[in-house]
Amino acid sequence: MNNFVRFIFLFITIFNLLTSSIYGQETINERKISDLPTILDVRVSSTKQRARIIIDLSAKTLFALTSFADPMRLAIDVKTSAITDDKPIVLNDKGLISRVNFQKASTNRIRSWIILNSPAQVQQAYILDSFENQPARLVIDIIPATKEKFMQNVEADLQYFTAQKQNNMQQKNLSELGENSNPAGSLNTKLSERPLIIIDPGHGGIDSGARSKNKIMEKDIVLNFAKLLQQTLIKTGNYEVALTRNDDSFLSLQERVNLARINKADIFISIHADSFTQSEIGGLSIYTIDGEATNILDKILAEKENKVDLIAGLAPPNIDKYAASILVDLMRRQMRKRSFILASHIVDQLKPTVKLRRFPIRKADFFVLHSPDIPSILVELGFLSNMLDVEKLTTHEWAERVANSIARGIAVYFDEFERGRN
Repeated sequence: MNNFVRFIFLFITIFNLLTSSIYGQETINERKISDLPTILDVRVSSTKQRARIIIDLSAKTLFALTSFADPMRLAIDVKTSAITDDKPIVLNDKGLISRVNFQKASTNRIRSWIILNSPAQVQQAYILDSFENQPARLVIDIIPATKEKFMQNVEADLQYFTAQKQNNMQQKNLSELGENSNPAGSLNTKLSERPLIIIDPGHGGIDSGARSKNKIMEKDIVLNFAKLLQQTLIKTGNYEVALTRNDDSFLSLQERVNLARINKADIFISIHADSFTQSEIGGLSIYTIDGEATNILDKILAEKENKVDLIAGLAPPNIDKYAASILVDLMRRQMRKRSFILASHIVDQLKPTVKLRRFPIRKADFFVLHSPDIPSILVELGFLSNMLDVEKLTTHEWAERVANSIARGIAVYFDEFERGRN
């Protein structure tokens, strides 16, 4: 994605331009080289459609990625003192990556050379905090690119490198650059036509939703999280993001769905926190609409609008009601498919970050998921009947990890959708 490429460029200066001026000193941001983290392990998976590199770290650190030609390769620079195993990783020639080599570029920088079988680009790259028994991790997702796009990235890297070199010569102190904790949240590039994401904090007003033993109410938990997720997505500069409610207001289920449909949202995300009689049940899950649950939707269409109106602009104006019903059914199936894809990408990003339910993607007949023309998911953040979940739900650090993971999943979804259209 172009935005991630721009973000990556920001850090090239740190690794490729400042080795002699900053990295040659005893301290970086007042941290001694001996205090820098170690690369514990590197894992690579590669297919023709996607590759992922996971670098386990003893602590979070800075990183940068750059594209090179002749041969086609990517460089990952990590600010670190050492790597526990620098043996090359050799893969087959059936995926995007053929080989990964390691090089100690300086006393505080390890470079990994990613040798490519075919043109590719970084889709996203981010640092994860340590979680339970897992260490901090740098995750890089790589996707196919055209040769033209790859060469554009190489040229853009070079141009940025040159420009930053000139700028850095005029700066006396660059050591205040902060650590990279949320790549997506650091972007401010605006798109000309940004997708609209509508976030729906469940309940509100007289409807408090579930309650914990210590009187914490679902309506408050989900509103606070929805606002955090909204800000996380807005900071990317990639989306327009609106809430169905931004205070303690009551909205009917129909009103929530109508808000998304009237405003032609690109995706709809409803936020909830569940409760259950068995207090040991806990963890986050995501719901999509049950494929067999058509009765509520049919009722909506029958009472609120004509099916021909629903497909206006997508079919000839003189289409009969029978043909319109067929097109609506096709649209509904397509939205179910997209909803599942969206949920899958978000779960992929959540898995290494927070505790999920045993089967995190679930299906149910929730009313708010019945929009026939908008991919819709319902995120159950956890269970207010489980005190471990309650502790997490009321912790900002946990909520921030979840919001960042959801934002990354959304980015992958839109990227995949756009590539499918081209």
